Amino acid sequence: MPHNQSDGPHVSRETPQWADHQSVTVDVSRETEVDFMAPQVPVEVEFDTPIARAARVAMSVRGHGDDGWPRPERCRVMSVANQKGGVGKTTTTVNIAASLAMHGNRVLVVDLDPQGNASTALGMERGAEDRSIYHCLVEDEEMRNLARPVPNIDNLWCVPATIDLAGAEIELVSLVARESRLKRAFAAYDTGELDYILIDCPPSLGLLTVNAMVACDEVMIPIQCEYYALEGLGQLLRNVELVKSHLNPGLDISTFVLTMYDGRTRLASQVADEVRGHFGDLVLKTLVPRSVRVSEAPSYGQSVMTYDPGSTGAVAYMEAAKEIAYQARASAGN
Repeated sequence: MPHNQSDGPHVSRETPQWADHQSVTVDVSRETEVDFMAPQVPVEVEFDTPIARAARVAMSVRGHGDDGWPRPERCRVMSVANQKGGVGKTTTTVNIAASLAMHGNRVLVVDLDPQGNASTALGMERGAEDRSIYHCLVEDEEMRNLARPVPNIDNLWCVPATIDLAGAEIELVSLVARESRLKRAFAAYDTGELDYILIDCPPSLGLLTVNAMVACDEVMIPIQCEYYALEGLGQLLRNVELVKSHLNPGLDISTFVLTMYDGRTRLASQVADEVRGHFGDLVLKTLVPRSVRVSEAPSYGQSVMTYDPGSTGAVAYMEAAKEIAYQARASAGN
């Protein structure tokens, strides 16, 4: 099309071009006239933009505008376990613990994984001389002396892990009551001061995981929404039954969390449906999606709940934690 060579700026036929700043009245409708130069009365407008929505979500995740979630009648001790690596055990432990703490619950995270990833994500500085859960299991150090407050999150504490824990499996073999060392440590700790204890288990079914299952009442199992995640699940369930039969009659699997969900793939939906078909109401309704922010947060020594509280991963973990909190109320009412 040829370029319009008119002197004035190009405007649409419907847009008036103001030549001066005099009061101009525009016929908006038959009933309404607007004087653009008259004093305007302030009008409250509720903005519903993506930024505004993200801000509201972030405030909700941080616990603002919420009356607080219900607290259990007694401390819930939960092991987060799956012998398959990379399914989101540590991420689930850390972010659910942070969410519960942000909404009025008192939470202790016990890092039982020699890799110490939960300790890193919660900002625990660890040196060669620092005491850790290893000293509790092997040297009978009181857990109260090992628990440290988590920076920037009230009501949240962590018992960290160090590389010393890597040798604990071998050292525990020769100790008396080796399967119940952690349970004895909890018995000496006044759990009446806590609402939740979450134990981050290593990706194995060795003595450390057995200690966690003997010490807890509930097992939470994160399941990655991929085919390989279902392999080996049967062995984990059998081990839970063995511990229940011989060492901890009160042990139950209470929660399955579907992690790393990718709604673009049919496989993820099939895995989710398969798990829900087998385990029913034990599976949380919330699907935790893949999220770059969730992966980035530990490198800053934070959970995603403080690193980017408005991200999809943070919102999903907040909803999952809320389900767990209200799950406790429902079970108490039965």
